[in-house]
Amino acid sequence: MKITKLSLATIIAIGSISCANAQNLEDAIKNVEISGTAAYRYNDYEASDNTKNNYKVATNLKSSVNDDLTFNTRVIIGDGSTTPKSIATQNADENLEFGLSEVNFAYSGIQNTVVTAGKQAISTPFTIDRDAMGNEQTGTGLVATTNLGMVSLTGGYFNQTNLSSTNGEAPITSGTITGGEDTVFATVNLTIENVTLDSTFINLKDTLDGYTFGAKATFDVAGVEFNPYARYSAINFDNYSKDNTLWKIGTDAQMGIFGAYIAYGETNEEGGETGLDYSSDTGMDDHWRVTLTGISDASVVYASVNAQVTDTVNISVNYSDLNAGSMSNDRDQSEIYGQASYQMSKNFKTFARLGQYDYDGDTSNMGRLHMQYSF
Repeated sequence: MKITKLSLATIIAIGSISCANAQNLEDAIKNVEISGTAAYRYNDYEASDNTKNNYKVATNLKSSVNDDLTFNTRVIIGDGSTTPKSIATQNADENLEFGLSEVNFAYSGIQNTVVTAGKQAISTPFTIDRDAMGNEQTGTGLVATTNLGMVSLTGGYFNQTNLSSTNGEAPITSGTITGGEDTVFATVNLTIENVTLDSTFINLKDTLDGYTFGAKATFDVAGVEFNPYARYSAINFDNYSKDNTLWKIGTDAQMGIFGAYIAYGETNEEGGETGLDYSSDTGMDDHWRVTLTGISDASVVYASVNAQVTDTVNISVNYSDLNAGSMSNDRDQSEIYGQASYQMSKNFKTFARLGQYDYDGDTSNMGRLHMQYSF
């Protein structure tokens, strides 16, 4: 009798597949590509002991139906709701739930084009499509991407989404988003040598319109590698007279084992709700707990330095400072923390953070431990 050794990730994946006809287990999985992440996070600053421990396991399965058609699905263990998000146990060591996050077919029979139909991630600068621990935005619809050399074009339509102004990760407070709104987006990307330009328009029917323009580059100066970027984003609500804008600019730099990062961003007096997720590209959430997204009439500075002290260990010091103006809907904030990262292997990493957070003069200590396995 032939025995097939299965990894934990494979066992989880096989548990999500049902077959109409009984067949050999090896035959059932030989055409399936499996990938994903398993993450654990502990935050010592949470108010409740029951929300300090966070878990999430996400498994992706990809199977070729034929030369032109691929079946894709993503399963999340942690939260069985329609809005998979960062998973915190509600009761002491509560068992985690199971949810089907994505299930779709991708057709590549058109030259240089992929068309994906079904329940899938909403991949735009305004949203977070996949995340090892946090919220993910999904919808049911049709998305097409065409590559034309230096230019790529993407368009999508969803007749329902999990976008919501009430879920714990969404920064939107000015308008009501229920997930039932028809959603349309279009993206253009242009790459010229080491410079990439992008532009995206998004519309939620009878709710909001948004647009963003971004640029990023890579270049070397006297042995120092720089990766500068800039982005301007805006969201206008149909039933809300104020316009929300956010612009930001920044760069990282790397020279040998040493690295540095600095960025600056501002929102206008009317509002800073430019992301459908706090950590989306159109928002600004570069470090830990200080976030510009959703705060009006404010500016923020992020700065950090790091050293790759060994092949597997990186040490960094990170600082964030947010100044809220007189028209702001928030208060001044700042944080400083150290982080030690350990890359045990290519597919397993962990980091520990320890620092202080100040909100309008009220200072508190904070710590985090994060472990993540990729397969």
